[in-house]
Amino acid sequence: MNKIVLFLLLVSFSIVHGQQLNCTVTVNAQKMGNPNQQIYKTLETSLNEFVNKTDWTTETFRQQEKINCSMYITLLSHSSDQFSATIQVQSSRPVFDSSYESPVLNINDKDFSFTYTEFENLVFNVNSFQSNLVSVISFYTYVIMGMDRDTFEFKSGDSHYQTAQTIATVAQQSSYKGWSQLDGNQNRYYLINDLLSPTYVEIRKTLFDYHQGLDAMNTDKKAAKEKIKTALVSLNKLYNSKPNAYLTRILFDAKSDEITSVFSGGPSITITDLVDNLNKLSPLNSSKWAMLKY
Repeated sequence: MNKIVLFLLLVSFSIVHGQQLNCTVTVNAQKMGNPNQQIYKTLETSLNEFVNKTDWTTETFRQQEKINCSMYITLLSHSSDQFSATIQVQSSRPVFDSSYESPVLNINDKDFSFTYTEFENLVFNVNSFQSNLVSVISFYTYVIMGMDRDTFEFKSGDSHYQTAQTIATVAQQSSYKGWSQLDGNQNRYYLINDLLSPTYVEIRKTLFDYHQGLDAMNTDKKAAKEKIKTALVSLNKLYNSKPNAYLTRILFDAKSDEITSVFSGGPSITITDLVDNLNKLSPLNSSKWAMLKY
């Protein structure tokens, strides 16, 4: 076989079209009276196929570029085709020149109810409301992709966030909770509006700078830690105007354990000011900040 033809074939096989995520969707039905009902297994299979086989963007991803993530759905009640649940969404991205995956998103959404009939087709249309199940899953898929892009290039996740915002706007026409500003101040409405708001751009800058620091850890660990520290301390600017920002909590829900790990080993840098700021920015994690080595 012609070597050029063989090369092109190998390249084509290494590229995945229409599959941007490497996502594990788990449906936990232990709280149901009969957790082994086939419908729960069918739901889990359908969601895994929906998330991993839908073409969410025109971008082409190679196998190694697919975003690692998970969606853990805990069913709370089920009657006929009505379901009440929570959904835990997590994602990570690789750190340059290492096997380590850095957590990017870790969010627990408790306003998740939906209808589902076994074997129904799950179809995504950004401009129409098909079902709350499809809308919530699609919404978080675009948030995952947007945040992943933001870690590699500052504000490059805008197009994905805008799609998520369109999903949220269309879903507001339904009666489901979590899409409206009337449903509380920490829900899907505020998540996507804050991500796109200039008021909270410091969060996105921190996310980018922080990961640039992580990517440099194998080159100059001390300089990398200084960069991560600077990125975190820069959140003071947002704290002064929005001390209880939802996005700040989202950031530390994903990053608190990693931050503790980064600043608990060598080489040592001065972190007294960092610890003071972390206790102010995220007091709920004060027990973790107490573990940091000065």
